Amino acid sequence: MDFFREQDIARRNTRLLTILFLIAVLVLVGLTNLFLAVALGLSSSYQQGWGPDGYLSGLDLSAMLVISACVMTVIAAVVVYNWIRFAQGGRTVVEALGGRPIASGTEEPYERRAQNIVQEIALAANMPVPPLYVLDDERGINALAAGVSPGDAVVAVTRGAMVQLTRDELQGVIGHEFSHILNGDMRLSIRLAAMLRGITFIGDIGALLLRSGGRRRYRSSRGKNETAGLLAVGLGLYVIGLLGGLMAGLIKSAISKQKEYLADASSVQFTRNPDGIGNALKVIGGYTPGTLVHTARAEELSHLFFGQVKHRLWMLFATHPKLENRIRKVDPRWDGQFIKRAPDHRALEPQLADEMGLNQARRAISTVLPAAMLINLDDVPFGREPSTADSLVPELAGRLVEDAREPLGAMSLILGLLWHEDSQDTQLASVAATEISGLELLVAERGRELAGVAPELRLPLIELCLPTLKTLSEPQYKKFKELLLNFIRADGRIDLFEWCLYQLVRHYLDPHFMKVRTRVQFSKLTQVAESLAIALATLAHLGKSDTESTFRAGAAVLNLSLQLPPAEQLGVKPFGRAIDQLAACYPLLKVTILKALARVAEEDGQISPRELTLIKAIAAVIDCPLPNSMLESAALNQ
Repeated sequence: MDFFREQDIARRNTRLLTILFLIAVLVLVGLTNLFLAVALGLSSSYQQGWGPDGYLSGLDLSAMLVISACVMTVIAAVVVYNWIRFAQGGRTVVEALGGRPIASGTEEPYERRAQNIVQEIALAANMPVPPLYVLDDERGINALAAGVSPGDAVVAVTRGAMVQLTRDELQGVIGHEFSHILNGDMRLSIRLAAMLRGITFIGDIGALLLRSGGRRRYRSSRGKNETAGLLAVGLGLYVIGLLGGLMAGLIKSAISKQKEYLADASSVQFTRNPDGIGNALKVIGGYTPGTLVHTARAEELSHLFFGQVKHRLWMLFATHPKLENRIRKVDPRWDGQFIKRAPDHRALEPQLADEMGLNQARRAISTVLPAAMLINLDDVPFGREPSTADSLVPELAGRLVEDAREPLGAMSLILGLLWHEDSQDTQLASVAATEISGLELLVAERGRELAGVAPELRLPLIELCLPTLKTLSEPQYKKFKELLLNFIRADGRIDLFEWCLYQLVRHYLDPHFMKVRTRVQFSKLTQVAESLAIALATLAHLGKSDTESTFRAGAAVLNLSLQLPPAEQLGVKPFGRAIDQLAACYPLLKVTILKALARVAEEDGQISPRELTLIKAIAAVIDCPLPNSMLESAALNQ
């Protein structure tokens, strides 16, 4: 799955969506003018057929312009209102559907299992762990990802998906949703929801007028003509709204179907297990409630879900491909038989208990530590006492995973990664000033423990803490962010790791607590040439090869003639500004930028853990997944 090309396709689909939306608006404006003209003609004294002096006598250019302007203004206002509302983050969308956030420290077995799966896939995809929500009242097997960017994304699953699916099957479904996060579908889906709400709003006005006219008629027999007119106008607008709903369904179907095939395929890429997503689809086919979702807003946001949320008698309006077609895409040898599973799912409870035992503990550790380190630990020769590093790995990892699930623990871990032994008095004083009970002692303990943690383990640990930090209140977050700055400045200098940590926290948490505007601005690399030179030069100085030749190797990947900036022009601040500018590039440019950075890092024969951590942090800040080839190359070099 080429997520970068898919992001570019999503951007082009936005143009298609805009064109289809404008066509739908023009059709609705025309229908509204036609209806009102007929209505005015019927009420006039000229009732002489369909000529200019008959039923269409209400047609008047100035009146048509006024009506058209009013309709377009109403649609535009509804679209803008809904875009602003949905753009506040994925949690707004999911909460509108009745979603409940799952606490990071939950002990409910099904919720804990789902949360562990979300953590594993997020870290495998090199992105912070999104918050997990559950739709408690939904028995259907379904899920969705919502948000405008990976920084404000959330994942939600129905209670039916949690209970009815095995771990591998649920992993396949959640992997499908992560594809929508990484390939740019979410922004398109939110924009689609806002636009289509504008199209169908005319029908809502008609329904309101019908109810108002009905109440008037019931309460009084006076003003029958006015009431009849109100009912007629309401009925007409309601019918126009139904036509708008049909057009909205066609637009959703045109935009959404192919994306579901791509997301199914990328789920296999994430999980390395085609049976996970394949069996989940087979279970849905054999399960009576299927993927149905009954919440009131489900139809409006149907294109966000894993499966069809309502029965579709006419597949022309379906937002998802036929279930059989999806299954055959991931399992060409399927025999056509669905998996039958009891609704109460009691048969899987022993398996669930096992998953939450020793095997799950190892899974939790593996979310922080690379598998190779765990294998090395298992291969310690018999009779040899493990070294300090060997024995520290599993013991420390277990505590870190548990700490990352609690707000106080997550804060202590992030601050512990910034611990400076020679500046500890200053740092502890700043913690004490916040008056957060228990944080000072915990930070000191974690700071000493994390001092020896390898660079390649620090970034996954940060990403593991971010969803828990989203549970802070806004005042708590501002206090925590101020603490971060105090810890970074404690030793009088800022290194690149400290930059990585602060930028990741700011990038993923600021949109959650405050309004942050991001806009794609640059479609050509030449527009950001100066920032590219600073980024490449900064990374070149970290390597062991000649800085000039290393810099040239990266510039060659970009096919640009760049000048190596003088050392005095480099530093954390200009580097930060450069990365912020690169984040505003188009998706396909970002992957080229990452490839250029990787070329600089491997010029000396290997990508060091420090260099890989920096590149991963840059990738996260610019909202671009690392290419698999880069990760595989780094793994081979290490």
